[in-house]
Amino acid sequence: MNPPLPSTLPAMLAVAAGAAIACRFAGYLAMRYLPPSHRLNAALRATPLAVMSGITAMALAAGGLTEALALGAAVALSALTRNDVGAAMGGVAVAALLRALGM
Repeated sequence: MNPPLPSTLPAMLAVAAGAAIACRFAGYLAMRYLPPSHRLNAALRATPLAVMSGITAMALAAGGLTEALALGAAVALSALTRNDVGAAMGGVAVAALLRALGM
């Protein structure tokens, strides 16, 4: 059985949402003043991968076999389908299935 969610979860979600919105607005503001270049385009294309890597690394470090298998499934799905959102949903589905099976 999974432990109950911490009482600080709503506050953590609000802070994360606020940070995401602040980053989005800062990006729009910065793009008004930064000249377009190949280096800037490469950095912008690499940012989602860096964020996703950080999130999955934390989940993998805090988790166990279930998380490792789900991450492996997501990576494999991403490589096969070239669809990151679908791969992430597949990884979540694998984790849910493994948890339902008692892992």
